[in-house]
Amino acid sequence: MKYHGVRETCLSLPGAFEDFPFGPDTAVFRVRGRADGPARLFALLWEGRAEGSARVNLKCEPELAARLRAAHAEITPGYHMSKRHWNTVDCSGALDDSTIRDLIEDSYDLVVERLPRADREALGWRGLTR
Repeated sequence: MKYHGVRETCLSLPGAFEDFPFGPDTAVFRVRGRADGPARLFALLWEGRAEGSARVNLKCEPELAARLRAAHAEITPGYHMSKRHWNTVDCSGALDDSTIRDLIEDSYDLVVERLPRADREALGWRGLTR
């Protein structure tokens, strides 16, 4: 998945928005349920080494994060993030788009699950299926 595909996937999620608090090279995606509700980070995106490629930090349950890292060389501990709860995903082509989309949605769900109930309801979020 290319940079713009990752960006579009992040922005397609309910309540998601993009900002650049760390400068123009790193897009930060947050979710907010209500206009006055808290905004929580679910993805950080920057360009990869190859033109159009991307790297993205995504939240992940610690046990799953370890399994994903063991199974995929493209998934490593989160760059400049908690290594236990965040992965960095190299989106340069080895992982298929549906896997990357699933990882983005999982990160979003983990963050939304921690929002206040009113915010979750405002997003129309139905909860995680575990």
